[in-house]
Amino acid sequence: MEIATDYRNRIADAAQKLGLALSDLQIGQLQKYVHSLLKWNRTYNLTALRAPDQVLIHHIFDSLALIPPFLKYLDTNRKGKSGTLVDVGSGGGLPGVVLAICFPDWQVYCVDAVEKKTAFIRQLRGALQLQNLQACHGRIEQLSNLNADVIVSRAFASLQDFVELSSKHLKPHGVFIAMKGLTPEKEIQDLTLHTDWKIWHIDTLEVPDLNAQRCLVWIRS
Repeated sequence: MEIATDYRNRIADAAQKLGLALSDLQIGQLQKYVHSLLKWNRTYNLTALRAPDQVLIHHIFDSLALIPPFLKYLDTNRKGKSGTLVDVGSGGGLPGVVLAICFPDWQVYCVDAVEKKTAFIRQLRGALQLQNLQACHGRIEQLSNLNADVIVSRAFASLQDFVELSSKHLKPHGVFIAMKGLTPEKEIQDLTLHTDWKIWHIDTLEVPDLNAQRCLVWIRS
């Protein structure tokens, strides 16, 4: 019980540091997600990280750090309107599950080519009562059009590969969001040189309790 309480308190503290107003329900869902990820990971190798503290910081807090710039995008470009988001190479649901929890009015598709990972996400849909969460098993370029307003990736591929493999799923005027470490200058050059897609802007991410550089690369036509 003490460990569970600590997860809850640390998630709430991280959300506060990021300026996020999460409900008790959402914090509880994130707490259950951490427990499920750690439990399933012992058997199914969903992530290379094993220690609870690492999972909290490198996965949950890192995914939460995406939300402030995403909220700004919603306010300034979509007038708060909901839509469809696709998480490519979602793995154990990062950041897709976190986004499904924090944006219940958005339809979220977590796509991964590894069946055991999408099986885990399907299990989470019921366990966390996330009716807006869907798991898609397969390679993104081989799936039927998901008609997305936003496509996000976290450690999936280079920027060029990300947009070229996923672009058929993006609505006109939609955006790609790539979570990266240091600003990927070479990837940006390759994207600009070899595709018609453009870097819209780059946000610096401040991840609670993580002493590392992270950024968010926004791409649109």
